[in-house]
Amino acid sequence: MFWNSKKEETAAPESGQAPAAKETRAFKAEIGEMLDLVINSLYSKKEIFLRELVSNASDAIDKAKYLALTDKSIAADNPEWRIDIIADKDKKTLTVSDNGMGMSAADMEQNLGTIASSGTKAFAEALKKDGGKNLPELIGQFGVGFYAAFMVADSVSVVSRKRDGSDAAEWTSTGKGEYSIGPAKKESYGTEITLHLREDQLEYTGQWRIENLIRSYSDFIAYPIRFGEKGEKPKDDAKPLNTMKALWRRSKSEVKPEEYAEFYKHFTHDYDEPAKTIHFSGEGAVEFKALVFIPKKAGMEIYMPQTKRGLSLYVRNVFIGDDFEMLLPEWLRFVKGVVDSSDLPLNVSREMLQDDATIRKIKQAVTGKILSTLEEMASKTPGDYEKFFSEFGRILKEGARSDWENSDRIKKLLLFPSAKSGPGKTISLADYVKAMPSSQNEIYYLAADRIEDARSAPQIEAALKHGCDVLFFTDPVDEWLLESLRDFEGKKLVNAAASDTVFGGIAEREAEKKSIEEAAAELKPFVEAVRERLKDSVKDVKISSRLTDSPCCLVSEPDAISPSMARIMRAMKQEVPEQKRILELNPSHPLVKKLAGLDGAERDDLVELLYGTALVAEGSPVPDAGKFAKQVAALMLK
Repeated sequence: MFWNSKKEETAAPESGQAPAAKETRAFKAEIGEMLDLVINSLYSKKEIFLRELVSNASDAIDKAKYLALTDKSIAADNPEWRIDIIADKDKKTLTVSDNGMGMSAADMEQNLGTIASSGTKAFAEALKKDGGKNLPELIGQFGVGFYAAFMVADSVSVVSRKRDGSDAAEWTSTGKGEYSIGPAKKESYGTEITLHLREDQLEYTGQWRIENLIRSYSDFIAYPIRFGEKGEKPKDDAKPLNTMKALWRRSKSEVKPEEYAEFYKHFTHDYDEPAKTIHFSGEGAVEFKALVFIPKKAGMEIYMPQTKRGLSLYVRNVFIGDDFEMLLPEWLRFVKGVVDSSDLPLNVSREMLQDDATIRKIKQAVTGKILSTLEEMASKTPGDYEKFFSEFGRILKEGARSDWENSDRIKKLLLFPSAKSGPGKTISLADYVKAMPSSQNEIYYLAADRIEDARSAPQIEAALKHGCDVLFFTDPVDEWLLESLRDFEGKKLVNAAASDTVFGGIAEREAEKKSIEEAAAELKPFVEAVRERLKDSVKDVKISSRLTDSPCCLVSEPDAISPSMARIMRAMKQEVPEQKRILELNPSHPLVKKLAGLDGAERDDLVELLYGTALVAEGSPVPDAGKFAKQVAALMLK
């Protein structure tokens, strides 16, 4: 035994009957140390004590119901299973009672007199050894939850009467190394735990505080939890504090759509219904139940890095925590819902997950199910999927870059506006590839700050002339995504605004090359003059086949930072290396032809104005806006 009796001549009770008189016994030294650890260090929040006591009460009822299946005398009184919480502000007490299996004096000695000796665990293990089937899922696996009561109480008393004919017994302790056990009077079966609260913990006699804790931790306990005050037992018709609606533990066929919607609103405090409900079970090596929701709208919290929130973890309807990020990848943080599993490896306080293969398998299964749902949504209801993507697309892009295991699946779910998709429309990478002309072997994209700038950008004119579409990267994360989105289905992604990008088939390219060489020879003096005038602003000036309607455009070296990315970096106070770009001229444009026929100061002023229009056309700022405005005004007066 783990105790030393102060009455050495008195034997510990063995028959289940309480000793004739109350006896005080001391915990063994190492057990006293463990008790001190449980009270002062194990739990991060004192409020956890109520979750632990209610969980134990629920286990006691489960145990009685299970044993009653084969022994009708266990529940001969035909009880309405219940858990009562009674607060008495005057006496400074809080009582948690149940009408479950109850404990004999011997049970109390074993389960309460010995730290970490869990009756729940022993019961489950005994049944398994006997080949028991359909075992109740019991969560008191560590045998320390009861002692959380001493975090808020100076002393705790337990009065219990077991459903086997044993006499009622009482166990009391201050949690300071010893406890007393003796006979008691109790007419009803079950257990009653009374906490004599410390002066600084009297908040736990308030009804609002208790209701809030029950909703937070024990809302889905399967038995009604009622509240009473001033030492009086709650009335039978009192409204339970908990909803008892753990939908995830029911079969999908048994749950109505309106029940899912009601649960979602209650669970997330969202006024709207979810966009998608995913209810499934994991079976096999790892068993779990999951009920997750995809919201219709993105809340601001998903873009706040300090907000760490994953799926809510429950173990047999009891809330353990809602920040277990290991159950879901970071990029799926917008998903709300529940995972309930008795297989998860929690630490002894049940406040922390321990990373292992079980968690990874659950994470893989839940992530895969969500991706399958999104894939089905994109295929069967594209309109709904576009609405979803407009809300959460940026977060999916995070996944395409960070989740290497699922990156290929996520890429197929990405949507982008494009030159051919039309205003307000988007296109997937797969649809882009499917629509490519036979002569096109690359996927073209253009980065811009605004969709309007991208649509009017001169850099895409040649692509459209050759029947090629261009994806528009207007989201700030799009270019960041390029590191992992280098290709799709064997097609390389190419910047339409890069200096070495060419469009069309081989024959078309050869014809354009010859035409450009002829134009370059004819306009050589003019090109050199422009190059000299703009030497401080551009790296080079060239004749281009890229343009059809515009007189000029600016293009970058293949590996250069795009103007839009440079602006983002500057906004983030990051240093951006100076990168001069290449000015390309359209030799067949009337303006270029006119300028080529001028010389002197008039031509120089118009060349600077031409360069300014190239910047404006792509959405970049003009270096000297005042000078540019004066040049435009002067031109308008001519």
